[in-house]
Amino acid sequence: MQWSDYTNGERIKILRGRDVNQVALAEMTGLSIATIQKAEQDKQLSLNTLMQIADALGVDTSVVLGQQAPRRAMVQSDRTMLRTLSQTVHDTAAGLLPDSVAADEAEAIQAAIDRCWRRYWKGHYTQAGAFVVPILTQAAAYLREQPVGGQGEAWGLIADTYRLAAYVANLMGARDLAYAAIGHAQQAAEQSGDELQPALVASGRAWVYLRDARLDDALHLAEKAAADIEPRFSTATMEQLTVYGSHINFAAVVASRKDDKDLVKGYLSQATATGARMGTEHRARGTLYGPVTADTQAVGIAVALGQTGKALDLIRDIPEAQLAVLTDAARNRYAMDKAMAQADARLWDASLDTLEQALVAAPVWARHQALPSVIVQKVGRASTARVRRVSALLGVRPGFDSGFAHATSKTAL
Repeated sequence: MQWSDYTNGERIKILRGRDVNQVALAEMTGLSIATIQKAEQDKQLSLNTLMQIADALGVDTSVVLGQQAPRRAMVQSDRTMLRTLSQTVHDTAAGLLPDSVAADEAEAIQAAIDRCWRRYWKGHYTQAGAFVVPILTQAAAYLREQPVGGQGEAWGLIADTYRLAAYVANLMGARDLAYAAIGHAQQAAEQSGDELQPALVASGRAWVYLRDARLDDALHLAEKAAADIEPRFSTATMEQLTVYGSHINFAAVVASRKDDKDLVKGYLSQATATGARMGTEHRARGTLYGPVTADTQAVGIAVALGQTGKALDLIRDIPEAQLAVLTDAARNRYAMDKAMAQADARLWDASLDTLEQALVAAPVWARHQALPSVIVQKVGRASTARVRRVSALLGVRPGFDSGFAHATSKTAL
């Protein structure tokens, strides 16, 4: 059943979910319970009521009216966070900052950004997005206090924070906000005087393009971002290697979505060499890279290219104990790639085992991923009763495509 097939009242009930009853929605909107009941019974829905309900639920009016579908994974906290994040991104970019806001020192703002990245890489995207709001306000206030000619550091902090906002929005399907935030990040990066900032933002924009199925644009930007910061291995710092490794690896990911095996081979070779040169995982500039990251990412690339046998061989060569050094999100993503490879090899039970373990361990992370549903649909063809239990963890019926969020393994990242 498509989102547009529901009535307005049914859509309101779905959007408020189990966490918000009619009494709570009435309090949130300032409307009477009778008005909420009439709206949900499709008896009466005035323009004023529509706008107040939509605002309280954190969605556009077009979603309530069925003209635009919400993401299946969205709950009210997600929508509220995105609404607040959007307002902050647009307001700070327009210079709309209250005079009463006093800025923290640069070190405190950077520490807050680092904490926010840790939330993001744990898969706590709603929390990360909520943290971005005060950080961005603080960074904008700090910029305002700096003298002309001495604003480079402040612009760098703002670029990092806008990039975080873009990542959260992109992963949660708020594509317009992702484009806006990464655009503001680019403007800030160009004024930061930091040679790595523009490449970091360009790679972020490439990811937005990839999620938007703009593969040619994504590949062009990913290649350029990696080339712009390619270091000399003999003199490169760990920070430079971390940023370059993650960039060149992402270029390989994008090339795999283009099914360009020769290009993938070249980029993977550089990504592996970078990881080997580092010798261990290292965290810098909001990312983690090293030999284990390179190896696990190679599995996902092999899956995307349809090289099931190669993916399974790579999986066998990665000791489970090594995965502990990855971020939670990277470890979960690897589990999805592993489950997909097993499903492609018709190892149905093994695929379900891998998938179920990941869903139980990281239910919040899984809500924002498309690949688990793709795997369930693939494994569902085996007519196994265990599919129902895994489907319940995802909140979908076996073989059921809600129409709220459609993705394939080619664009799911």
